[in-house]
Amino acid sequence: MKIHDVRRVFLGSFVRPAEETGTGTPKVEAVYGYAVPHRDGLLLLDTGIGAADPETEAWYRPQRVPLSQALRSAGVDAGDVSRVVNCHLHFDHCGGNPQLAGLPIFVQRTELATARGGDYTIDELVDHAGVRYEVLDGPSEILPGVHVLPTPGHVAGHQSLVVECEDGSIVLAGQSHDAASQWSDDVLARRAADLGHVPPLPVAPAWIDTLLAFDPRQVVFAHDASIWVPDAPRR
Repeated sequence: MKIHDVRRVFLGSFVRPAEETGTGTPKVEAVYGYAVPHRDGLLLLDTGIGAADPETEAWYRPQRVPLSQALRSAGVDAGDVSRVVNCHLHFDHCGGNPQLAGLPIFVQRTELATARGGDYTIDELVDHAGVRYEVLDGPSEILPGVHVLPTPGHVAGHQSLVVECEDGSIVLAGQSHDAASQWSDDVLARRAADLGHVPPLPVAPAWIDTLLAFDPRQVVFAHDASIWVPDAPRR
């Protein structure tokens, strides 16, 4: 498998209200999943926007792409999915899980407990018929070369994927960052001292170093089509 074999899956969009954007204007945001072909079966990161309560629907005004259609458009078949990873369990990331009932869903224990605690997501998307969770307590290599790593920040139980490919690694960052530019800011913050900067300096999550240790050739995101690449090509 090579990096370009990992397929981005367009799952729909929603309108983030002005009250949440910090800019005074609303913003249309895409929702992306990622299909990872592997010799042990197709893995899917995130499954789309689930049906929500009337208040949430009115607030975010989502437009959904049915999961099977979204996968077909990305060149894969829903019947080939063998495993699911949700970066977290908000309704715009786990909405298609009930359609994949019976497949293992990898989730951090902290995230599952929070989701089941109420006032967090849509309950019917968490404990649906046929649900099968594989609960993780921290980092795990769930398939050869496929690593689930905790990346808390957006929520405490957020996780990202690192996929080691023949031509390098790709980080499927989920919503660890809303945009590639934010990831870039954090990478520079972690490297600021090495670049010769002295305090005061910005603070970035320590787990950035864990992901960078895989020397990623690309980092991709759940709500941004932009792709981060390192400054200098690998020799």
